[in-house]
Amino acid sequence: MSASANHDHQPHHAVQNWLTTRDPFSAWLGVIVEEVRPGYCRLRLPVRPEMLNGFGMVHGGVTFAAADTAFSIACNTHGRQSVGLTVTIDYLEAGRPGDIITVEATEASLKHRVGVYEVGIRNQDGLRLALFKGTAYRTSTENNPA
Repeated sequence: MSASANHDHQPHHAVQNWLTTRDPFSAWLGVIVEEVRPGYCRLRLPVRPEMLNGFGMVHGGVTFAAADTAFSIACNTHGRQSVGLTVTIDYLEAGRPGDIITVEATEASLKHRVGVYEVGIRNQDGLRLALFKGTAYRTSTENNPA
C-alpha cells in the first residue's frame, strides 16, 4: 500500500481524481470512490470478465486489492502519511461475474503511530464476500494536498 494524499474533508470526487492521476493501479482496477470522511472510505468495484479466476469467480487478488485501496484512503484521512504494517483477509463467499462489489473501510482504533481498520466487502445483494483488517503505521510526514 502506498501513502496517499490527505483526503480529510475532501469530497469523494477529489479523492477519485487523486486516484486517477496518482494511483495508476487503483485507477486500472476501476474502483469508484463513493464516500470519504475522517477514518472512513466506501468505494465500489464493478466486476469485469478479466477479474475472474479459472473457476469463473472473482479472483481473490482483486478483492484484496479493492480492500487495500479503501484501507489506504481511510487511514490517510488524518493529514499524516500512513502505510500498511499488517493486513489479513478472510474470504467468506465467492464474487461472481457481473457483481458490483462495495468495499467499506472503518477506523476501529487511532493512536499516535498506529491505526487499525476493518474493511467489509459485499456484493450488490449485501452478501458478505470477505473481511479485511489492516494495521497502518502513521508516519510523521504530512500528506501533500491532491
